[in-house]
Amino acid sequence: MSWLEEVRRVMPSHPGAGDTVDWGTIEASWGTCFPNDYKEFMAEYGEGAIGDYLSLMAPETHIGPGGESSYLGMQQESANAEEAWRVDGPGAAEIPRLITWGVDSSADLLCWLATDNDPDKWPVVVWGRDDARWTEYPCGMLEFLCRMFRAEFDECPLSAVSL
Repeated sequence: MSWLEEVRRVMPSHPGAGDTVDWGTIEASWGTCFPNDYKEFMAEYGEGAIGDYLSLMAPETHIGPGGESSYLGMQQESANAEEAWRVDGPGAAEIPRLITWGVDSSADLLCWLATDNDPDKWPVVVWGRDDARWTEYPCGMLEFLCRMFRAEFDECPLSAVSL
């Protein structure tokens, strides 16, 4: 069973859910491809919140219609993540590319450590606001969500356990 099927078992989507994303435009804007499991999630569920706690973001283009940076949503949260890495990250002298795909009500940041040329190999990293600490999870977004929903991590990856 795929990770998307596992997420569907735990969290069925509702009619009308899912976002249509022009991945060619988005990926050209970001200068990178996005993981396939994330694309599957966006097609099935789209941008939104889980349990009024965890918000999952759809990417926006880096440049607005007038040529200015839109700097909203995923782009802004990715900049926030890179700043948090600069302050609290391991080996803070060099900041890797971080792309934030989720935030929660506790202000935790859920990101990909986007350093591999293959986005399907990007691990999830979580910055916990409570302990100002980065934790890496060697899995993709959908596997991370499934394992979190099932409480399969030694410690909850998020600051609150409300999910």
